[in-house]
Amino acid sequence: MSKVMKGVDSASDYEIHLGAVNECLRRNPLSELLQKELENRYSLKIQLFKLARSTDHLASLWMEAVNQGDVSGAFWATLTHPRCDEGLQEMVLQDMHMIQHHAGAAVTVDIKKFNSLSQDYLTLEREHAKSQERHARAISDKVQEIEQLHSRIDELRAVNVATNIRLESITNEFLELKSSIQEFESFNHLLRKIENLELRQLELDANNAKLKKDLQVAEKTINSYSVSANDQVNAVTAIAQAVDTYPIEFYLKGKAVLCVGGRSGNVANYREVVERVGANFLHHDGGLEDNYSILDANLSAADLVICQTGCISHNSYWKVKDFCKRTGKRCVFVENPGVSSLARGLQKVINEESEGLTTQNIF
Repeated sequence: MSKVMKGVDSASDYEIHLGAVNECLRRNPLSELLQKELENRYSLKIQLFKLARSTDHLASLWMEAVNQGDVSGAFWATLTHPRCDEGLQEMVLQDMHMIQHHAGAAVTVDIKKFNSLSQDYLTLEREHAKSQERHARAISDKVQEIEQLHSRIDELRAVNVATNIRLESITNEFLELKSSIQEFESFNHLLRKIENLELRQLELDANNAKLKKDLQVAEKTINSYSVSANDQVNAVTAIAQAVDTYPIEFYLKGKAVLCVGGRSGNVANYREVVERVGANFLHHDGGLEDNYSILDANLSAADLVICQTGCISHNSYWKVKDFCKRTGKRCVFVENPGVSSLARGLQKVINEESEGLTTQNIF
């Protein structure tokens, strides 16, 4: 209204309403603006009602909107629909008339409910104030009671301190009396001796159980490695023969031999075989327990590398192989993790050194 007419600010809502309705009886700037506004505001409803291809279908859409309580957009979409005839228009206007009556009645009921709720609120507010007052009195009573209890606790603490002092005095007198009786001291000595014997017995029982457990573990270990005993003897003998045939000082004496992989139970035997030929023994388990990052340092420090291919991880195997190829360091790959295989590898190195071979890696 304010866009096309003047003096709207001083008019009442009812006057504005009547003026707008009267202007809509004919085409003019105001009716066009109102038409555009309503088309934009209820565009979704208009698109929905466009699906109606008959008057009956349009009427069913209108009734559905009435039942759902959403009539504003449906009212405009129905009246502006090309399938809305005079009968449907009359029904829609009647429904809207009754809806307005129901809305007015509902407002009246809401006002009555609001007034009733206002009275209830005032009543509850008074009850709340009384409840707060009762709670304040109860808190004050509890504070006084707590102060009295604190006073009683202080009194009991003072009595407890006096009792402890008296008890300590009686205990000292008892100890003096007890120390003056020789027979009591002798009896006390015997009791302590019995207690010490009992403790000693418990320690012996525990040690005996541990020894039995260790014996079982040792028997299992002996059984698991007994099959390689002759193999180890033969291996050491073969190394000894090779050492007697060729001068150790020229081949392996003082050199570092790195053994990568192998069984953890054979490490001591590996060491014995290597040190038997005068070399220094180094070992890395291939990353099972030893730190994988120190393998490079061990490889750099070794003069000869023996790789146990049957007991080593894939990463360690390829690292050893790549390192020895890049550096030209002698490397012997052994498939069997037994001591005899290690000995044969060392014997092969001694034999080749004695023959003057220059090959750096044996694969």
